Amino acid sequence: MFYPTLYRADGTSLWDEMFKLGRSSQSLQPWTPVVDVKETDNEIVVTAELAGIDPADVSVTVENGMLTISGEKKEEVESRKDDANYHLYERRYGRFERSFTLPRAVISDDVRAEFANGLLTVTLPKTPEAKPRRIQIKGANGRAAA
Repeated sequence: MFYPTLYRADGTSLWDEMFKLGRSSQSLQPWTPVVDVKETDNEIVVTAELAGIDPADVSVTVENGMLTISGEKKEEVESRKDDANYHLYERRYGRFERSFTLPRAVISDDVRAEFANGLLTVTLPKTPEAKPRRIQIKGANGRAAA
């Protein structure tokens, strides 16, 4: 598709103006994957969005009460052509690391990690003591209430 370019007296094009905010606001920020953390009665689940990353380039560690997700999103250099003019370049590449302090209620030896459809899911099971349990209430006469 052909897009006409409107040149201005200062040498900038319409494309420069249209995508000025995208380049300036994002180009200086490091890339960090977004993460969701949810808790159920039995576990804590951390889901990281890692689209375009090979699972072999991702590491999940649990050490000294910290969960760390790290890796690298590699740039796809073979798909670029030297004669190509990019009008907008927002995808981020490079190393990343996210760390989370784990509550003592996590069984660190049983942590599981799965990678599917660009999502890394880390499941952190809770100790039996941390799981909610129902407490039987006794009446004044010492018998269990109904």
